[in-house]
Amino acid sequence: MSMNNSLNIFLDPSPNRFQVNIINESHDNNAISQEDADPPHYEETSFTEEANSRLGVSHRPGNRALYENFLQNGDTVKSDGNLHPCDTHSNTYYLKTFGHNTVDAVPNIDYYRNTGSISGTKMNRPSLLEIHEQLAKNIAVNPGSIDRVTNGDGSPGEEATANKEEESKGGFVKFGWVKGVLVRCMLNIWGVMLFIRLSWIVGQAGIGLGVVIILLATTVTSITGLSTSAIATNGFVRGGGAYYLISRSLGPEFGGSIGLIFAFANAVAVAMYVVGFAETVVELLKSSDALMVDESNDIRIIGSITVVLLLGISVAGMEWEAKAQVILLVILLIAIVNFFIGTVIPTNNEKKARGFFNYQASIFSENFGPDFRGEGFFSVFAIFFPAATGILAGANISGDLKDPQDAIPKGTMLAILITTVAYLGVAICAAACVVRDATGNTNDTAVSGINCNGSSACSLGYDFSSCKVQECRYGLMNNFQVMSMVSGFGPLITAGIFSATLSSALASLVSAPKVFQALCKDNIYKALHFFAKGHGKNNEPLRGYVLTFIIAMAFILIAELNTIAPIISNFFLASYALINFSCFHASYAKSPGWRPAFKYYNMWVSLFGAMLCCGVMFVINWWAALITYVIELFLYIYVTYKKPEVNWGSSAQALYYVNALDSALELTAIEDHVKNFRPQCIVLTEGPMTRPALLDITHSFTKNNGLCICCQVYTGPRKLCVKEMNSGMAKKQAWLTKNKRKAFYAAVAADSFRDGVKSLLQASGLGRMRPNTLVLGFKTDWRDASAVQIENYVGVIHDAFDFELGVVIVRISQGFDISQVLQVQEELEKLEQERLALEATIKDNEFEEENRGIRGFFSKAKKLNITKHVTKKDSSINTIQSMHVGEFNQRLLEASNQFKKKQGKGTIDVWWLFDDGGLTLLIPHILTMRKKWKDCKLRIFTGGKINRIEDEKLVMTSLLSKFRIKYADIKIIGNINMKPNKESWKFFEEMIEPYRLHESCKDLTTAEKLKKETPWKITDAELEAFKEKSYRQVRLNELLQEHSRAANLIVLSLPVARKGVVSDHLYMAWLEILSKNLPPVLLVRGNHKNVLTFYS
Repeated sequence: MSMNNSLNIFLDPSPNRFQVNIINESHDNNAISQEDADPPHYEETSFTEEANSRLGVSHRPGNRALYENFLQNGDTVKSDGNLHPCDTHSNTYYLKTFGHNTVDAVPNIDYYRNTGSISGTKMNRPSLLEIHEQLAKNIAVNPGSIDRVTNGDGSPGEEATANKEEESKGGFVKFGWVKGVLVRCMLNIWGVMLFIRLSWIVGQAGIGLGVVIILLATTVTSITGLSTSAIATNGFVRGGGAYYLISRSLGPEFGGSIGLIFAFANAVAVAMYVVGFAETVVELLKSSDALMVDESNDIRIIGSITVVLLLGISVAGMEWEAKAQVILLVILLIAIVNFFIGTVIPTNNEKKARGFFNYQASIFSENFGPDFRGEGFFSVFAIFFPAATGILAGANISGDLKDPQDAIPKGTMLAILITTVAYLGVAICAAACVVRDATGNTNDTAVSGINCNGSSACSLGYDFSSCKVQECRYGLMNNFQVMSMVSGFGPLITAGIFSATLSSALASLVSAPKVFQALCKDNIYKALHFFAKGHGKNNEPLRGYVLTFIIAMAFILIAELNTIAPIISNFFLASYALINFSCFHASYAKSPGWRPAFKYYNMWVSLFGAMLCCGVMFVINWWAALITYVIELFLYIYVTYKKPEVNWGSSAQALYYVNALDSALELTAIEDHVKNFRPQCIVLTEGPMTRPALLDITHSFTKNNGLCICCQVYTGPRKLCVKEMNSGMAKKQAWLTKNKRKAFYAAVAADSFRDGVKSLLQASGLGRMRPNTLVLGFKTDWRDASAVQIENYVGVIHDAFDFELGVVIVRISQGFDISQVLQVQEELEKLEQERLALEATIKDNEFEEENRGIRGFFSKAKKLNITKHVTKKDSSINTIQSMHVGEFNQRLLEASNQFKKKQGKGTIDVWWLFDDGGLTLLIPHILTMRKKWKDCKLRIFTGGKINRIEDEKLVMTSLLSKFRIKYADIKIIGNINMKPNKESWKFFEEMIEPYRLHESCKDLTTAEKLKKETPWKITDAELEAFKEKSYRQVRLNELLQEHSRAANLIVLSLPVARKGVVSDHLYMAWLEILSKNLPPVLLVRGNHKNVLTFYS
C-alpha cells in the first residue's frame, strides 16, 4: 500500500485499530534520546486516544519537520516515493503496524478493485513472495503499486482508457435513486393501460377479481424486484441492467441470450408506446375532422415525427432525458389526481346518462362480482399484465446511477408500491362510481314503480335495461374513456395519456441502447462489437441509439403491433424469470461470494417467481411463449458453442463445484467393482505441449472414460522451481482446454525426478478418482544418460509397482520430446510479429506523407528506399525461416501428430504374454471403441507349448468370448523360449558392453573396488543369472519383427525387474531390445488385480 493511499488512515479522526509509527532507524547511538529508553506506554495503542495519540504517530526530537512533510506529501523523504523496508546503509523509515516493522499493508478498498475501475485506482498489495522471502539490501518494495494485470470483471486496457477519456471530458453525470430509478420505474409502469383499459378490466372481472388480478401481477413484479435488489446489492453493478445482472449471476450463456432479446424487446417497445401516443392524437384529429391522410398513415406520420423528437432528447444526453422524464411525471401525477378529484365532484345529468353517479354503495356491491363477456380471468389478466411491467427501467441505466446498490432496491420497490396503490385506487374508485352499462341518453330515466331487479342504475333513477338487447356505448364495459368522463378536467387525462406513452417510449429508447452497449462491450457476439463504443462524458451509446431508432421506425411503419405485442411481453417476462432464477441459483449454489446487502429475499420465493413468470408467459400467449423459448434456446446454444473467453464468477460455476464435490464424496462411499474399472492415468508428459504424442495415445483410452493427469516434475533450486511452476500452472491447463484434451495438469517441485514422481503417485487424485496407471515415455537417450538419471527412471517404475499401480511405457521411433521444435517456432513467431509491426509502421508513414510537388517527389523516393529495405528485411527473415525449417526434424513433428490422425485399416497386435489382471487386453479393447481406431482389428498373441497350440488357442478363444472382447485372430507362439539368433544376441551384448563390470576377469581386490566405485554396472554373475530372461527379450523382438512389423500399434506385456536384483542398466537394455525397430509400442503391466470379469 503506497503512502498516498495510507494517508487517509493517518488523518481519519475516527478511532482506528492500527497504530502506525514513523521510525527513524539510525546507526548513530548518540542520536538515541532518553525517550527511547523509557518503557513502552500501553496507552499508545488505545483505540480512544485524541489528537496525535489517535493518529498513532510518535515524534522523536528533530523529526517534527519530517512528520509534517509526510502529512503534506503523503510520502517519506525518500526521493523515489517508494517505501524501503530494508536499508542498512542509511536512515530508513518503516510503517509500523501492530507494533512491528513490516511491509504488510493494512486493509484497503483499493486492493479489491477491478482494473479500470471508475470509482478508484486498482492497487497491488505486497505479494506473498515479498513478505515471505528474505529482503535483499537496497531493494525497494512498493506495496501500493498500480495493478497492471486484470483481476476480475471487465477488460482492463480498453475500459481504463475509456474511463480516463470520460473523466477528462468533465466527469460523469450520475443520478440518485429518485431521479434515476423511482421516476423512471413509475413512468414505465404507469402506461396507457391506466387511463384507457383499467376501467374495462375492473368491469369484466369486478372489484374482487380485479384486485386479485392487480395483486397477482404485482406479486410477479414484486418477487422480481426483490430478486433484482438482492443481485444488485451483491457487489458493484455496472451498466447493462437486466443483462448485467443475469450474465454475472448465471454466466454468459444465459446473459448473452436474454441480453439480445431484452434489448430488442425494448427497441420494439419504443414503437409500441409511440404508436399508442399516435393513436390518441389521431383520435383527437378524427373528432375534430382534421385527418391529414387517413387513420393508418396519420399514425405512421405522427409516430415517425415523435420518435425523431425522442431520439433528439436521448442523444442530447442523460441530463436532458432526465429533465424530460420529471416533467412527464408531473403531468402524469396531475392527471391521476385529477381523476380522484373528479370522483367527488357532483355529477350532472349528462354524466349520469353515461353511467357516472359518484360514490354509491349499490354500484360498489353490483360491480364487486365478475361479469365476463367473451373473456375469462386469465385473458383479462393477460391484457392487464403488461401494465405492471417496467420495473427494470431504473436497473437498465445502472451505469448512470451514483450508487446502484442503494438506488435499485429502494427505487424499484417503492415504485412498485406506489404504482400498485395507484392501480388499486383507480380501479376501485372507477368501479364504485360507474355502472357497467349505460346508454348515454339523458331521456332513459326510470319510471316510478318499476321493478329494478337489483339494478343500481335503476335505483338511482336511470333505466339502462336496453343495453341487454343492444350494444351500448357507455359504462365500464363499453367506454374506454371512463377516466376522462369521471375526471374533473378531461383534457388533463389526455395529457396523462400523452405523458404515459411518451415517458415509456423515452425510457425504452434509453434502456435498449444501454443494455445493447453492455452486451457488445463483453464481446459475446463478436460481430456486434461495433456498437460497444460510447461517446461523450457519459459514454453514450450513439450507435445503439441509431440502431434502436431504425428498429422502432421500422415497426412504426409496419404498424402491425397487435401481433408483435405478445412476443414483446413474453421477452420481458423471460427476463424477469431469469432474474428470479439467478437469485435462486446464486443462493442454492451457496457460494461464499453471494453476500447481498439486501436481505429481504428468499431463494424459494425467487424460484416460485421464476415459475410464475414462465406460467404467465403461456397465459398471455402460448405461441408467443414457445417462440420466446425457441429464440432463447437458439441463442443459448450459439453462445455455448462459441464459448466466450470471460470469467465472471457466475453461480453456475459455483454450482458446478458443489455438484462435483458432492459427487466425489458420494463416489468415495461406493466400493470399487471390477465391472466399473477404467484406466485412470498419471502421464509424465512434463509440459503437455512438449510431449503431445504421449498425451494423445493416453487420451485415446481415457477420454470420456477415465481420469488423465499430465504431470511435470521441476528439479533444481527450489525457489526458481516453485516460481516457474506457479507461473506455468494456468497456462498449461489452458493449453489442455484449448486443445480439447480432457485432462488435468499437475506439477511438483522436488530434489529429484524420482522424488517428484513419488509425491505425485501418492498424492494425485481425489477419493475414488485416483490414478491407477502410470504412463511414461521410453527413455530413448538412456545410453547417454548418467547413472543417477537411469536410477531415477527405473526407480519410478519400481515405485509405481510398490504403490500397486499399473505401468504403461510408450515408445515411438522418433521419441516424444518436441521442446526444441517449439522453441524454434516461438522464435519464428517473434520474427513474424516484428515483420508485421514494421509493415504497419510503414503503412502509417505512407498514409501521413504528403504527395505535393517536389516534396511529393522526394517522399516517393523515400518510399522506394523503405520498400527496398523491407524487401531486404523480408528476404532475411525468409532465409532465417528456411534455415530453421531445415534444422527441424520433420519426422519428429509428424511422429508427434501420429495419434491425432484417424488410423486406417490395420491391426492392433496384443502380445498378452503374462496375466497381469487384464490391463494389457483392456487398453487395446478401449482403443478399438474410439473413432480414430475403430477400423483397427485386434490380433491376440500369447505363448504356449508347441505340442498343445490348438488346445491353448481354444482356451484363449473361450476366455476372450467370456470377456466379450472382439478380435480378428488369435495366434499361439510356441517358440518363445528358443535362443535368439547369433546376430541379435551379439547386438544385445554390444549394447550392454559399456555397462558391464567384467569382475570375473579381474582379481578379487580390483573387482571389489570396482563394485564400490560403480555399483550400477552389470556384473557377470547377474548377467549369467538372468541369461534366460535376456534371451527371451531378444527372441521376442525377433518374433515381433516377424509377426507385427506392419501393425498400427503393438501392445506388449512389460517385463518386471526384481528390486535390488536386476540392475537398472540391464533392465533398460531389456526394454530397448524388446521394443527396438518396431511400430509404436505400449509396454503394459497391470497391478495383477482383475480389471476384467465375465460375471454379470
